Amino acid sequence: MSDQLFGIHGDALVYRSQRMGILASNIANSDTPNYKARDLSFTDALRSAAGAQGGAGQALTLLQNQPGQLQASHPPGGAQELYRIPDQPALDGNSVDLERERVRFTENAVSYQTTLSFLNSRIKGINSALTGQ
Repeated sequence: MSDQLFGIHGDALVYRSQRMGILASNIANSDTPNYKARDLSFTDALRSAAGAQGGAGQALTLLQNQPGQLQASHPPGGAQELYRIPDQPALDGNSVDLERERVRFTENAVSYQTTLSFLNSRIKGINSALTGQ
């Protein structure tokens, strides 16, 4: 029922929240030697939220064809956490570009607030309809 009321916006809020935590971790570890910057794959999250299917109606799965391969693990919401490849690696092995991380964090915060505002207005509209106002 909530999927019909809120559409993809509920999943978007979860994705934005998870991404905000990861970007905040990147910023906090910008001076940590050998720390690798991470981010979420928006494409994976969108496919998961939209219910993307592989060919012939099969869900997409990870091929495991060698012994010892790790199981695929995805956080709730379907977004896969990935490591970033730095444009210019630091001598200490840290791959965080502090200015870019701050920009990504700000953009994500604005998107989070926009999604939250949309959901709040939707809830107010539903509440008004239920109370007859």
